Amino acid sequence: MSTVANAFFLARAYLRERALATALNVMLLALGVGTIIALLLTLHEAETRMERDSAGIDLVVGAKGSPLQMVLSSVFALDVPTGNIPMREAAALLKNPLVKRAVPLALGDSYRAFRIVGTEPAYTELYRAKPNAGRLWQQPLEVVLGATVARESGLRVGAKFAGAHGLGTGGGTHDTAPFEVVGILAETGAVIDRLILTSVESIWLAHDHGDTPHTPDTDDPEDEVTAYLVQYASPIAAASLPRRVNASSSLQAASPALETARLFALLGVGISTFKVFAAIMMIAASLGIFVGLMSALNTQLRDLALLRVLGATPSTVFLTLIMQGLMLGLMGVILGVVLGHVGAYAISLSLAAAQQVPVAGFKMLAAEFWVALSALGLGFLAALYPAWRAYHRAAPQTLAEP
Repeated sequence: MSTVANAFFLARAYLRERALATALNVMLLALGVGTIIALLLTLHEAETRMERDSAGIDLVVGAKGSPLQMVLSSVFALDVPTGNIPMREAAALLKNPLVKRAVPLALGDSYRAFRIVGTEPAYTELYRAKPNAGRLWQQPLEVVLGATVARESGLRVGAKFAGAHGLGTGGGTHDTAPFEVVGILAETGAVIDRLILTSVESIWLAHDHGDTPHTPDTDDPEDEVTAYLVQYASPIAAASLPRRVNASSSLQAASPALETARLFALLGVGISTFKVFAAIMMIAASLGIFVGLMSALNTQLRDLALLRVLGATPSTVFLTLIMQGLMLGLMGVILGVVLGHVGAYAISLSLAAAQQVPVAGFKMLAAEFWVALSALGLGFLAALYPAWRAYHRAAPQTLAEP
C-alpha cells in the first residue's frame, strides 16, 4: 500500500478516536465557511437583480426628498415614494431632445402587498416582458399581472379584485373601482414579475380623481404621477439633464446606478463586519485543529514510533498528521458549503415572503472555490508544525523513553 494511502487510513483512525474534538473543530470551521458563502450569495444575487431591474433606466425624476428612497420605490419596488409630482411641470423638462423616453409611474395602491403600478405599455418594454396569457391593458381598470403575482395570488385572466390603499397590507379597499385581470406576463426574473400593471387613469379613478376616467393631460394642473423613468437619447444627457431637473422647484433627479452604488457601499460596512467575524471563526477553528493535533501528538507519538519499527517511513508519519489537518479542513468545507447554501435559501424564503429581492440559494459562485481553498489551507497550516514534530520525534528510540 502506498505511503499516502497508509497516512490516510491512519489519520482517519486517529480522528475517529477523538470523535468529539473532531466534530467540534469541523463545526466551528463550517460555521465560518457557511457564513461567508451565505453572505456572498446574498450580496451577489442582490447586485445581479438590481442591475437587471435598472438596466434600461438612466434617470428617475420624482418629488424632492431622498434620492435613494425615490429610486428604491420607483425602480425596485422596495420603499415608499417621496411624493407625487405635477405632470405639467415634469413635461416641460422631459420634452428635452436629450430624453429618448420617459415612462410615468403612479404608485399608492396594492393587492395582498403586491404593488399596483399605473404606467404605460412602454414600461413592459423596459424588461422585454410579453403576455404569457391574455393581453396588455387597453381600458381603465384593466390590469396585467406579473408572473410572481399570478403564481402567488391565484388570480387568472377574467378575475376581478379591489385594490387596497397603501403599499402594504391593512389598507382600505377601493370596492367601487374593482380591477379586472386581462393578461399575465411571462416570467422575466426582474422586478416586473412582482407588480400589477395598469394605466395611470386607473389609479386616478380608484382614488376618486373623477367619476369618469380621462386621458392624462400634461396641461391639467391637477394631474399628478409619482415618478418618471427616463432613458437618455445621448450620453450628453447625463451631464446636463439631472442638473436641470434638480434646479426646478419641486422635482429631483436620481441615477439608479449611483444610488444603488451608494446603497451597497452602506451595506458593505455591515457585510464586511460579518465577513471578518466569519474569518475569525475560521481562524479560531484552525487554532482548535492545531491545539487538538498538538495535544493528541503526545498520545500518538508512541504509536507512530511503533509504526517506524514496523517499517513505516518518516514520510508516512509526517503525512499522517498533515492528513488529519486536511481531512478536518475538507469536512469543514463540505459542511460549510451546505450550511451556506441552506442559509442563503432560508434568506430567500424570508425575502420572498416579504416580496423583496429574491436570492438563488443553490447557485454556485466562483468565489466559493477561494473560500474552500482558504479553509483547506488553514487546516494544512494548523497541521504543519505538529507534523514536523512528529517527523522528528516519532523515532524507534522513543519507545525506550520512560
